[in-house]
Amino acid sequence: MVQLVDSDIRTREVLGWKGLHVLHFMESSCSQKLRIFLNLKGIEWESHLVDLFTGENFRAWFLGINPRGLVPVLVHDGVVHIESNDIIQYLEKTFPAPKLIPAGYENEVAALLKHEDDLHLDLRTLSFRFVFAPPGPPKPAESLKSYALNGSGMVRGSKDHTREIQIEFWERAAREGFTDERSRASAQKFRAEFEELDKRLAKRPYLMGDTLSVLDIAWFIYAHRLSLAGYPFARLHPRVNAWVDRLRARPEFAREIAMPPESVTRLEATHRAHAMAGKMLETVAGF
Repeated sequence: MVQLVDSDIRTREVLGWKGLHVLHFMESSCSQKLRIFLNLKGIEWESHLVDLFTGENFRAWFLGINPRGLVPVLVHDGVVHIESNDIIQYLEKTFPAPKLIPAGYENEVAALLKHEDDLHLDLRTLSFRFVFAPPGPPKPAESLKSYALNGSGMVRGSKDHTREIQIEFWERAAREGFTDERSRASAQKFRAEFEELDKRLAKRPYLMGDTLSVLDIAWFIYAHRLSLAGYPFARLHPRVNAWVDRLRARPEFAREIAMPPESVTRLEATHRAHAMAGKMLETVAGF
């Protein structure tokens, strides 16, 4: 579990916050995952929006809370927790009902969530290529400079190398963009994963059996984002497609993935441009 220690935190005001506070962004996949979990749990929390589109997560105030510059962040009675899957597992222990990690499967779920998280940069690659598609570098140089200079650079009292990985990702994207080769490799990884999930769903209504779990929330968010990117779920993974449709119809899920009109307009324009260029995800990935 990634719980920050006192020396990691430079924005000291959060240490005095009482109750449950979540710093998040509406269109962040990891934030959506946490908000759905909170909805299903019925947990009350205070919202603090951090605008990723304007680079607010790379400014000194936010980096003083999370040196990794990522959302969501949980502040619970002045204690700072980062990384969405770790936050979810912490909250499951703190608020055990209703249960969203099956009893006796805590270690298995932790391993499966780690596996899901290992694909996050692949999701980001496909998101920025086929969903957000910014016209220039995805993160301006001045934002990355602030990222490197601000915050403690420490997690749990030790130098944190995750920030270096993040900066390298964005610098490479600025140099090369999100190439066909990189996009194809990421899409093929997801195809293999969803083929396995399709097999699971042939035997059960949810990924871990007869009841919904955090694993369903995590993979639903990936599937939803990839569906926005144009991934052909209905053709390649019909059971996953039906499972996504069932979850998407639930209000606890639906309201957290709702897109504002300007985002819908932007996405439609992106799809039109890709279609005219013959560069839709299906084509680039070889599906």
